[in-house]
Order: sequence, then C-alpha cells, then structure tokens
Amino acid sequence: MGIRQEKEKIVQQIKADLESAKVIVLTDYRGLTVAQMNDLRNILREEGIKYKVVKNTLTRFAAREAGLNELEKYMEGPIAIAYGYDDPVVPLRVLVKFAKKNEALTLKGGVLEKMVLDEKNLRVLSDLPPREVLLSTVLGSFQSPISGLLNVMQGNLRNLAYVLQAVKEKKDDAA
Repeated sequence: MGIRQEKEKIVQQIKADLESAKVIVLTDYRGLTVAQMNDLRNILREEGIKYKVVKNTLTRFAAREAGLNELEKYMEGPIAIAYGYDDPVVPLRVLVKFAKKNEALTLKGGVLEKMVLDEKNLRVLSDLPPREVLLSTVLGSFQSPISGLLNVMQGNLRNLAYVLQAVKEKKDDAA
C-alpha cells in the first residue's frame, strides 16, 4: 500500500470517528509528560473514550468531508482528539478535571451532536449533571403536576364521601 493510500485510509478513519462520536474534544497536550499523557489515556479509556493524537492536515480533510469545516480553526499546533460515544458530558468532565490538575492540557474546541463549540462552551457543558440525573429531573417535573392533580381529585372524592356519610347519618338520626 502506498503512502497516499495509507493517508486516505487514515482520513476515512478520522472521518468515521468524527461522524459517529456524540462529542469530540480537540486538546493541546504540549507540556504534558509521557507519564501524564499515559494517565490521561488510561482515565479516558476507563470511561470508554477514544483519545488519539492526529495530524492536522489529515484531520482537516476528514473534518471537511464530515461537514465540520468550522472545526478547522482549532487545528493549530499539535492536537489530540477525544471521542465520546455515550454520555457526551463524561469526556468533557474528565478532560476539564484533568486540565485543572495538569495545566499543560488545554481544551481548544469541539463538537457536540454536529454543533461546533469553543473552549468556553465546552467547560460550561462539563458542569452539567450526568445524563441519568437530567432525565430523572425531567421525569420528576412531569410527575409533579400529575401527582398534584391526583391529590386534588382524591381530596374532592374524600370530601364527597364525608358529605354523603353526613347525609346518611342525618337520615338515620331522623328515622
């Protein structure tokens, strides 16, 4: 296989990753030691997150093919890309937490569900609660009005029962 074919294969792999990931985070890893980089990779791997050092030129081609042209502005200097396939907040949370302890790691930009985001927006998203917590909150807010309605209806039925009981007792006393 020639060099051109190898590069085309790499571009297609990067494109496939860009298209299939729920969240993509471009990072600048300059200044991290080999040990720190290995720690980061291990933490990300445990969370099911793929982390690859990529060539900017090949990544630009893949981003264009995937329709993510806006991502190109974050491809300066050496970059590594984290691909999250499940909960989109988890990779962001892991990377932000790691970056707080290791200032050499910086988030450059990323993509959430085909929407390109800058570093500031990525950090805001990292503060969101996990997906399960958000879903339970939404479900709880749906249940709340229903519970209130049931309580009101039960109260009305209870009051009707009291009135009927009082009427019955009054008739019994009169008879």
